Amino acid sequence: MQTDAELAAWIKLSLTPGLGAQGLRKLLGAFGMPQQVLAAGHGALARIVSPEVAKRIGLDPGSAEISATLEWAAQADNAILTLADEDYPRQLLEIADPPALLYLRGRRELITNACLAVVGSRNATPQGAANAEQFSRSFSRSGFTIVSGLALGIDASAHRGGLDGAGSTIAVVGTGADLLYPPGNRSLGERIARDGLIISEFPLGAPPNAHNFPRRNRVIAGLSRGCLVVEAALSSGSLITARLALDQGREVFAIPGSIHSPLSKGCHALIKQGAKLVESAQDLLEELGMPGASAAPAAESNPAAAADAAAGGLLKWLGHDNCSVDALCSRSGLTADAVSAMLLQLELDGKVASLPGGLYQRIS
Repeated sequence: MQTDAELAAWIKLSLTPGLGAQGLRKLLGAFGMPQQVLAAGHGALARIVSPEVAKRIGLDPGSAEISATLEWAAQADNAILTLADEDYPRQLLEIADPPALLYLRGRRELITNACLAVVGSRNATPQGAANAEQFSRSFSRSGFTIVSGLALGIDASAHRGGLDGAGSTIAVVGTGADLLYPPGNRSLGERIARDGLIISEFPLGAPPNAHNFPRRNRVIAGLSRGCLVVEAALSSGSLITARLALDQGREVFAIPGSIHSPLSKGCHALIKQGAKLVESAQDLLEELGMPGASAAPAAESNPAAAADAAAGGLLKWLGHDNCSVDALCSRSGLTADAVSAMLLQLELDGKVASLPGGLYQRIS
């Protein structure tokens, strides 16, 4: 356990403009702990970092901000973890650019669990959201802690599924740990702060700047033994997370989808590049050798099979691609009125969702 003075030195260096995590690690390699870095003269520092950054290190330490950060860390369920702490995640130490500081809010012990990243599109389809939640629930009940980015869509569904199991969930955010972004996920974020864990490498109060999120993605991948992509367009940020996972030596998995859906193309591209195709939670659990693999509920591991068993009638004509009323009429021989009435009932039963453009999609 570090003293306030030691932690204050870490915070001071992390807040130095232009230094960054890489520059801080270079200084630590040259001088030792942060207090020794701060005690070094300008000339010695300037041999490691630029003269301008060396000058900033020697300026007023911004005591008000440091004090506020220490006060935040002293509150119940808040903590700041540094590279010098014994429980800094070993998985993160293996990546090329580990954060010097991690701001934690919630259940600190989750950071040492076996973790699995589940990511995907912010504009998820109803089926994609259902898959993310059901798969994540199975993984969490089998012992994995689900890691995602608290974004709308697949991320949010993955967190909800994780919270339903003993493994719970970790949200790696692109803002300060004291903020919950986006606003639409504030209530989910509050639940994660209570029953799971929020992690950030950014200072308290840091806004959601665009360049923060690719850095957040490397932490999502770095914390995890594997990365599952549920839905992703070819330009999706989720593919960045998957590529970072590959670069870090992690396993990458993808759920296939309709050949007609833009949100399946990213997953299909990953599978072509060597990602492992996943049809059930059991597929991934067995691949990673998780001891609790056999505990995954069969209905949740294969949501499509569960839907087939529970639904009949029009569902067999709907299949698993997006479909219009006219196409269903053609396939089934039923009138448009009959098809519309059946679709309404299936939608009320939670088995079908309506999509833009007059299309319908089956939901597990």
